[in-house]
Amino acid sequence: MPDSPIAASPYEVLGVSSLATPDELRRAYRRRLRETHPDTGGRATEFTAVQLAWEQIGTAVARAAYDGGRSTSVRHETFEQQAPRARRDTRPTARSYGHPGGWRRERYLTLIREWAGRGVTLESPYDPALVRSAPRDIRHILADALAEEATARALANLGIAYTVWHDVATPGGPEEKLDHVVLGPTGLFAVLSEDWGGEVRVRKGELIGDVLGSEAPFHSLSSRTRSLSRAARIRFDALVIVVPDDATDAGLTLAGRMRGVPTALVQASRLPELLRDGVPGTPAVGGSELFEIRTRLQAAIRFV
Repeated sequence: MPDSPIAASPYEVLGVSSLATPDELRRAYRRRLRETHPDTGGRATEFTAVQLAWEQIGTAVARAAYDGGRSTSVRHETFEQQAPRARRDTRPTARSYGHPGGWRRERYLTLIREWAGRGVTLESPYDPALVRSAPRDIRHILADALAEEATARALANLGIAYTVWHDVATPGGPEEKLDHVVLGPTGLFAVLSEDWGGEVRVRKGELIGDVLGSEAPFHSLSSRTRSLSRAARIRFDALVIVVPDDATDAGLTLAGRMRGVPTALVQASRLPELLRDGVPGTPAVGGSELFEIRTRLQAAIRFV
């Protein structure tokens, strides 16, 4: 998968300036390995991040490529939208409506061009060097667009029993949209795809973390669902926030309830499993009920 636009740079991971000498870089790498090694009390995710940082800038060739906006890492891909890949699986995909990540892609392109300045020609607004130099709020918008697109690809593989709506409008405007609404035999889910560029965890029913500031993501998601619930005369069975796998230690964390609706934090790779199995204690949705809910949603949903 591509490097996150909002993730710490390899220089930040190693704790050195981008102007550090090769010797300074090497000493910092060895120090960070000792500090983050699980055998000495460090975290496995941090230890892996240090190794990846060294892979990206540890040699003169790799560092020149990274500083020039390229990467010799096999993990690196472009930030541009991925072209659809041919599917080998011939089974029908989930019904899908809307444009996942579309609004945030457009918002990113507007802001990156405004930030670059009038009269400046951008050969590629997704050039990694340009993206890394942009303010954090602009990089965050692109990171969330990428997260939405990745979620959409995973949702498509759930199969024809599921229906998915992307970029669903709410009265709060595009910033308060619902990234994905998912309906299937295990219930109706409101899903936000988020990449804050760091670790998050659940405490007292809400997400916390240094990267969140004053945000209350579960409370926000619950508020976003209310108008759609009233308009379609339906009730959500779960509110789900999906984050990159390295943003949380647990594959699935049941956070509690918001206005009686279960809330869950899930790693991106575990999202299909959650949607296929459902939230524990939530009854399955029967055929006629599923059809009725889908009909109501089709009539009520609008897109940003």
